[in-house]
Formats: sequence, C-alpha cells, structure tokens
Amino acid sequence: MTWFTNILTAYQQWLTTLGLNTQGAILAYEISLFLVSLVVFLFVDKITTHLIRNYIKKLIAKSTTQVDDILYNNKVFAYFLHIFFAYLWYLYLDFVFVEYKGFENFVKVLIELWMTYLLVRGIIAILHSFNDLYDMRHPDRTRTIKSYIQVFQLIAIIVGSLIAISIVVNKDISVLLTGIGAFTAVLLLVFRDTILGFVGGMQINANEMLSIGDWITVPSANADGIVIDITLTTVKIQNGDKSISSIPTYSLVSNSFQNWKGMEQSGGRRIKRSIIIDIHTVKFCSPDCLVEMAKIPMMNSYVQNIESEIQEYNQHADWAINSRKQQTNIGLFRAYILHYLQAYDSINNDMIIIVRQLQATESGLPIEIIAFSKIKAWVLYEDVQSDIFDHLIAMVPVFQLQIFQNPSGLDLKSIGLRH
Repeated sequence: MTWFTNILTAYQQWLTTLGLNTQGAILAYEISLFLVSLVVFLFVDKITTHLIRNYIKKLIAKSTTQVDDILYNNKVFAYFLHIFFAYLWYLYLDFVFVEYKGFENFVKVLIELWMTYLLVRGIIAILHSFNDLYDMRHPDRTRTIKSYIQVFQLIAIIVGSLIAISIVVNKDISVLLTGIGAFTAVLLLVFRDTILGFVGGMQINANEMLSIGDWITVPSANADGIVIDITLTTVKIQNGDKSISSIPTYSLVSNSFQNWKGMEQSGGRRIKRSIIIDIHTVKFCSPDCLVEMAKIPMMNSYVQNIESEIQEYNQHADWAINSRKQQTNIGLFRAYILHYLQAYDSINNDMIIIVRQLQATESGLPIEIIAFSKIKAWVLYEDVQSDIFDHLIAMVPVFQLQIFQNPSGLDLKSIGLRH
C-alpha cells in the first residue's frame, strides 16, 4: 500500500501549491477524501448488494420452503446488507479524518442514524414477513395477527427513535428513559387511538367477535358489508355498493354491531315478511266456497280433513248454529302458505316455519311468514324471497281476500269521477 500512501501525500502537497495554508490544505484534503469515499461507498453498496441479492434469489429458487421467499420479497436481506456496508464505511472514516475530528464525529453521527433507520426498517420487514407467513399458512384468514404485528412495529419505531435521539444528544438511552414519565400524559393523548385499538383488537380476537370475511352491520357508522381488513386502529368494511368504510377498532367493542356469521354457518337464511290483509274481506267459507278451495293444489286433503273434524266437533257441541266452528278463508290461506313453503325446494324444512297472524292494526290484519332459505347468497336469497311472495300475493284473491293498500291519487280521482 506504499504506492497508495505516496499518492495521498502527493495530492496533499499539490493542494499546498494552490495557495492554501497547511490547515486549509489538510481540510480540503480530508473533505475531498471523504467525498470520494462516499461515492465509492454508494457505488460498492449498490453493486455488491445487487449481486448478493441476485445470488440469494437463485438459492431461494432452489429452496422448497416459502419463508425465504417472503423474507426476500420484504427486502429483509437488503436492509441488513446496507447496514453491513454502512458499518464498513463507518470504520473507514478513522483513516480519512486525522486532524478535523469534529467533522468526523458529525459524519459518524449521520451514519449511526442511517444504520439505526435501516435496522428499524429491517425489524419492521421481519415482522411484516411473520404476518405474510401467517396469512399464507391460514388462507381462510378467519383470524388475523396484523394488529399485534403493528404493535411490535410501533414499539420498534419508538425504540429506534429513542436510540436516534440518544445518538444526536450523545446521551445514554437509559437517561432518556428516566424522563419518559414526564411525557406519559402526552404519549397517552397522542397514541390514544392506537392504545384503544390494540385493546379493542385483543378483545375482538380473544372473544372471536369478528374475523376477515365476516358480513357485519354497524348502524352507528352506516356500514353494511364484508370485513376486508383488521388493523391496529381500524376495521375496513366493503359495503354492498363497493364503497369502503373505515371504522375505529375500539368502536366495535364500545358500540353494538351485528355479525351475520351465525346465519352463514347455519342451515338457512331467515325470511321474515308480512302480507297485510284487508280485514273486511275475512269471512266464513260457504259449502260452495269450500268446494272451490278444495280445487286449489295441496288444499284438497286439508279442506276435507279439517271439515270432517269440524263437523264431528259441532255434532257434540251445544252451541248456537252461528257460534259453531267453521272454516274461514284466511285460515285456509294460512294453511296454503304453510303447505306451499314446506313443498318449496329452496326452503329448509329442518328449520322453523311459521305462518301466523299478528295484532290487527288500522292498516289491516298482518299475516307474518317466518322461514329459512337454504340459499344464503344475497342476490339468490332475494330471488327466492321475491318468487315466494310473488306467488303468495297473486294467490290472495283466489281465497276471496284482498291486500290492504292505502288509497292512491288514482283511487281518489276515480271516486270524484263517480260523484
């Protein structure tokens, strides 16, 4: 290396020939040498890191495990390679600065900050790799560790920031930690959502209240859709119109929400709807009416069996003739609805089926239908429900009933024309 030392000596002597005094020549010598070393470092770091990463990539291609692929894609190897070359440059500075140690210390502080930054990024990349590995091994993603990973990432950032401050002020990190208590209130205020989100995320995961892919309804946020992401501070929901709602995680614990997972895991999705009958059309069935009702599909045997039971009962009943049991058109309509639902292919007969009367109101007599569709997908479920009520509404006049409907403008107009 004598030739290299001779070159540096000759360069320093050349600087003195430019009219610089000894101290100025030394300063110019060390600064120029620093700039050259910076360019060389950046070039070596770029080229060497690229070559090593390509070599690692070839080794990964031959590997059967997916762990190394995830680490490579998250640039874990790159961050630590950059730290290695930055440390080599850090050691080299002792040979560059001989006289001006103040400038050397300033540069070393910058390098230490750069290495701290790379170290934090490397740790975050490793944690992110853990999350990717978990998602890969649990493709259903019913539960997520993303919120926990984000907590550790936040801790890494905080510790890295403390290390950076200790480097700048040239104080031991333990000295800084003793003063943290004075800023506790400020930290709680700044990280309020983060802390609440972490606690809320732990409660959600521990109680299995929510998981990715669940269909939930949050009335307070006007959100109704599929959970697509759960993070430390927010839960993202894709609504039916494809818009995205971001809701604070802790609000799902403090407020109520509806999770439709139970419905999706059960044997059917509930249909609950009413047909409101005009109460003035409810009446007893005459013999001729019963003959007509018996002609309706699925009603022949029912009408005959019920009529036989009623006649037998009335023979032993000491009632006035007008007080004896008789079949009504609305009772037959309820029976028809029950038989129709039991015969419908898309209705789950293993689950409850109810056809009942509700309390009569000024709007009429509601006939409520409760059943469970085997088809739970939203669009197909709505088709099943609509097909059922299309048929039932069309069958109402067959039973000599009418659906109650408030008078419209056309009705009022027709009344005015008749008068």
